[in-house]
Parts: sequence; structure tokens; C-alpha cells
Amino acid sequence: MRGGGSNNNVVVFGADWCGDCRQTKAWLRTNNVPFTDIDVEHDADARDRAIELAKGRRNIPVVVLPDGAVLVEPTDADLASALGDRSAAST
Repeated sequence: MRGGGSNNNVVVFGADWCGDCRQTKAWLRTNNVPFTDIDVEHDADARDRAIELAKGRRNIPVVVLPDGAVLVEPTDADLASALGDRSAAST
């Protein structure tokens, strides 16, 4: 499924209160992966898009990779595998 990201950046659909979202963004920052952060809590269109990308699931974060692949609630290990092992992911 194509995610429709731009700039070849990773796109993270999430919310500030979400611990998994904070962990995903921390991993991306630590590994110098540029990303666009989209808040689904205050943007109904973004929330609908995240649900669509996640094939109906309402879990966050929804991460769209530069190639259009979509990860839902990825672990650090999932991110490392999908984006190239930029560090030794511990989870």
C-alpha cells in the first residue's frame, strides 16, 4: 500500500500522549532519520488517513516509509529492519 509521503521522508501519524509514538520518534531522531510528524488527535483528516493506511486499524503510530510501505505500532527492531540497521535496536 502506498502511503503518499513526500520528500522521501518517513511520515509518522501519532499523538503527543502516545508512548509508542514518542518511542518511534525518539528512535528516528537517534538514528538521524528525517521524518514528518502528523498529529492525528487534532486533525480528523489525518486520523482518517492513518486508519486508511493501517487498513482499518486505529492503532498508532502509523509509520509510512519512503517507499510507501506502512508499519503500525513498530518496535525499534521493526524500524531498524525496515530502514536499514542504523543502530543495534534493542527491541
